[in-house]
Amino acid sequence: MTDSTDRFAHALSVDIGGTFTDFSLLELSTGRVLVNKVLTDPENPHVALIAGATELLDGEDIDFDSLRMVVHSTTLATNSIIERKGAKTALLTTEGFRDILEMGREQIYDIYDLKAQYPPPLVPRYLRRGVDERVDRNGNVVSPLDEDAAMETMRELLEQDVVGVAVSLLHAYKNPEHEQKLKAAIRERFPSVALSLSSEVAPVVNEYERTSTTVADCYVKPAVSGYLASVTGSLAEEGYEGRLLVMHSAGGVIGSDAAAERPVRMLESGPAAGALAARFYGELLGQPDLVSLDMGGTTAKTCVIEGGRPTVSGRIEVARVHRFKAGSGLPIVIPVVELIEIGSGGGSIAWTDSLGLLKVGPQSAGAKPGPACYGQGGDEPTVTDANLVLGYLNPDYFLGGRMRLDADAARRSVARLGDTLGISEEEAAWGIYNVVTENMASSARLHVIGRNKDPRNYSVVAFGGAGPAHACEVARKMGARRVISPLAAGVTSALGCLTAPLSFEEVRSMPSSLAEAGWDEVNAVYREMERQAMRLLAQAGTPDDSVTLARSADMRLSGQIHEINVPIPAGGLGARQLERIQSDFHDIYEELYSRRNLNIPIEVQNWRLLATGPEPTVRLSRQDPDEGADAGVALKGTRRAYFRGAGFIECPVYDRYRLAPGARLTGPAIVEEQESTAILGTQDRAEVDEWFNLVFEVGGAGPA
Repeated sequence: MTDSTDRFAHALSVDIGGTFTDFSLLELSTGRVLVNKVLTDPENPHVALIAGATELLDGEDIDFDSLRMVVHSTTLATNSIIERKGAKTALLTTEGFRDILEMGREQIYDIYDLKAQYPPPLVPRYLRRGVDERVDRNGNVVSPLDEDAAMETMRELLEQDVVGVAVSLLHAYKNPEHEQKLKAAIRERFPSVALSLSSEVAPVVNEYERTSTTVADCYVKPAVSGYLASVTGSLAEEGYEGRLLVMHSAGGVIGSDAAAERPVRMLESGPAAGALAARFYGELLGQPDLVSLDMGGTTAKTCVIEGGRPTVSGRIEVARVHRFKAGSGLPIVIPVVELIEIGSGGGSIAWTDSLGLLKVGPQSAGAKPGPACYGQGGDEPTVTDANLVLGYLNPDYFLGGRMRLDADAARRSVARLGDTLGISEEEAAWGIYNVVTENMASSARLHVIGRNKDPRNYSVVAFGGAGPAHACEVARKMGARRVISPLAAGVTSALGCLTAPLSFEEVRSMPSSLAEAGWDEVNAVYREMERQAMRLLAQAGTPDDSVTLARSADMRLSGQIHEINVPIPAGGLGARQLERIQSDFHDIYEELYSRRNLNIPIEVQNWRLLATGPEPTVRLSRQDPDEGADAGVALKGTRRAYFRGAGFIECPVYDRYRLAPGARLTGPAIVEEQESTAILGTQDRAEVDEWFNLVFEVGGAGPA
């Protein structure tokens, strides 16, 4: 067992994905990282979490009571919405406005599709009720709340077996008085009902988005609260004595109690952890400008990191009818790391469209039944099946040999696709690989170019179970020349959880011209947001004197509909700070759009406050590179693998764990570790750095 002198010597992180659950155990004194990976159990995710953690800890003879912290990211909130498995929820809104969830923006996201579909509201119409009250756009009460009538409506809703109630009244972001009265009355008379208020969840302008976010928060609250309570209780039973910390969508962590209070903030929990991990490795290697490529079993996600910071947006969409068409999903206004999701995971299914063209994704075989090679009943060709046919994967060493792949099943599934296309099995497999890398490269390239940047100036950080197998080809297609693949790349997102500080962001809407902003009201709003953020961080054990506060605002030129985020100076705000804020706006605008519009007034929509605790200190094992390090000692043998321009050739296969810092590789080559496999093309080179990262120099990278 762990000696008493080593008490609290480890930190554990857990990332539950759509296909796999990843574990990362960091030994705090040495920086040694231990990992584990198990199949996700969609029905009982907390059971798989405890089982996988126990397996990892028992393997090193470590007790749960030696853990200093446990940090968790999960897809539970997102999946509850996508799969429509949330709580039966009702909506209370201002009389006459109950159809806002279906009216939306009254815009067609695809002007060429006259039958464009939208996701059905999370609350059906018969559970959406109006209450008698009215507040105007300035926050003035026009009609007082009829509390008795509202409580009678509540009783009627509970007769329909409603579990949660979302409250979103007109202009409540400006004056929450009526929502607060409803909250007090509901808490007094119906204390068991899950409750979400728009003035607390999303106190921002735009009625549709505010209501959609509040409903989503209430819809997932019972499931998320119950799940986090189960995880917390199970960890306590195993002997863990600390708090459970949860990754939120903006790239920070918060206590499980605060996460359960506002579960909508967890919608992009897992992907945010991956972006944080990429930022960590970029900082470690002095590479501030990066594109992260997180390719797992279900999807691939890219994130642009500039100046050592991932881009944070103020909204996302979930449950899109068309996965990659903006506007076809449910809008959620929360701070979130800006990610581009691509339907290109290891389980993505290859198929042919009506024109006979090869497509890959976005449909995925997931964890069950999984790719054909998993032997669990799946028979459609996937990216993993193609990689196996191409010789990139070792069927006897998947997950370190704990899961054997069925190569014959993979070949049969790919061969059927080849017959449909009129090409050979090998050509079909290469076609799948080529299409999926082109999908990822195109998305990443457009993401970078859309920010007025050149992809050739960025390095790619590749991780996830399938990321390193595709990274060099993706980088080549997008024009990047360097790829960084961390040790244990298959579980890098889990490690990213440990690099995230405790943080929480508050936002309030007060639309106005910047030049005419009411500074007394703005200062009062910042004081109120500071109190709320400090309270939430204090719940997670962060002392007030270690909290850093950063202000910003969402601004735009008059007449525009999209805002940019601009820093706001600390201290009391007034006319003296106006010139500086205006100058910062124009500098950021010019950086993004290469122009300055000095004669157009600036409008401000939202005021934001980010409260952050101390940055975690994460040290990894380090070893000075040896100029004489011989990669030959890591050679496991050779196997036939396919490479562009060379066909199938005998390719050297290396053991990732025996490659010492300083070792150099020349492609073609395959590098295997338990959770992922890296592929070097015929033009690529790689070297192991002092942190045991594989750093690739990509040959043949063309212009962006």
